[in-house]
Amino acid sequence: MSGALRLLIVDDEAPARARLRNLLDDLAPQVPTQVVAEAGDGIEALQRIEGLTVDVAVVDIRMPRMDGIELARHLAKLAPPPVVIFATAYDQYAVKAFELSAIDYLLKPVKATRLAEALCKAVRTPPAAAALTEVAEAIEPGGRRQLRCLERGKVLLVPVADVVYFKAEQKYVTARTREREFLLEESLAQLETEFAQRFMRIHRNCLVARDAVGGYERDHETAGEADPRWALILTDVPERLAVSRRLWPQVKAALVQG
Repeated sequence: MSGALRLLIVDDEAPARARLRNLLDDLAPQVPTQVVAEAGDGIEALQRIEGLTVDVAVVDIRMPRMDGIELARHLAKLAPPPVVIFATAYDQYAVKAFELSAIDYLLKPVKATRLAEALCKAVRTPPAAAALTEVAEAIEPGGRRQLRCLERGKVLLVPVADVVYFKAEQKYVTARTREREFLLEESLAQLETEFAQRFMRIHRNCLVARDAVGGYERDHETAGEADPRWALILTDVPERLAVSRRLWPQVKAALVQG
């Protein structure tokens, strides 16, 4: 990183954000910084940084709507991801986890010396999405709870629990809920890895939520063939999802076990 560090400050307490800004002003001769955005929770943070480049995010852990761990998972998906410095008042289990990674943490009330150390470390540390994701997973297993969608210049968050299936279409992935579709700039392979417990692959371009499957039937397009394909019947969604012949044996086994 060169020049002033571009910072995002996220904390649900305005006095805590003000204290950080004051400390950053005091440390400017030592570590030049520029606060490009601040927010009171993770959802607001994602909206405020849209179109901005952030080098370092100083993130509180416990916040309403979207906490710091969930936000960190989303920040790890940015290109390039910022270096994340967590702030915590009492989460000692989280502190121990951070000690095992390249990510730094600050104990509240934040002291100038520790903030300076963390920022200097950020200057030396390249963005590490894998390390950030690993630490977030160690603290709160199961992947993100929401997925980020940019629609008409506005950031929308789609609850993973509402997604019936993911389908890859060209460079985008469509997330289908019971109400509508959302376009995500995500990789189907990454989604499969992150949400392996909740979704299963049924085709090279499709993942389906296990609890959204209501049954299966022969695919009408291949019903007269000697080796017909099968299609999944979904709960509360009219579409039928074709299962590839190659994946059908393991999909069927998973449905029977489920």
